Amino acid sequence: MADSKEFQFNRILQEYRRLIYSVCFMFSKDREETKDMYQEVALNLWKGIDSFRNECGMKSWVYRISFNTCISFERKKKREVFLPISSCPDVCEEDNTTGKQIEVLYNRISRLAPFDRAIILLWLEAMPYQEIADIVGTSIKNVSVRLSRIREQLKSMT
Repeated sequence: MADSKEFQFNRILQEYRRLIYSVCFMFSKDREETKDMYQEVALNLWKGIDSFRNECGMKSWVYRISFNTCISFERKKKREVFLPISSCPDVCEEDNTTGKQIEVLYNRISRLAPFDRAIILLWLEAMPYQEIADIVGTSIKNVSVRLSRIREQLKSMT
């Protein structure tokens, strides 16, 4: 049984690595913190594998674990002393216009409330509105309205 759990865990990490890192990146300020969050998510996935009942899709389950872990990590972080934000040289090089645009977008997204961050992140992952609604626990209509407001909010940020 342990072998199948380990196999399933490794398969989940391999298949959803990008999704997990995306969620962690949205809640972190530097690479080290992203890696720390990723490790926390991996630990929580390991702990939760036995209780996964396949009521929602695997992707939704992984997202929920990732999101909830990062929210908890962020709450703990607020009680700690903040360190300066480190830059991301490979994305922010002088001649990298796309990298600068991505940096601006993620900077703006990081300033959103956690619930809005979750919705926009799922939307950026090209998830259908129904799946976003299921993950965050709201209606499709609410997802649609919130996305519209979030996009306007992101446009108006400086």
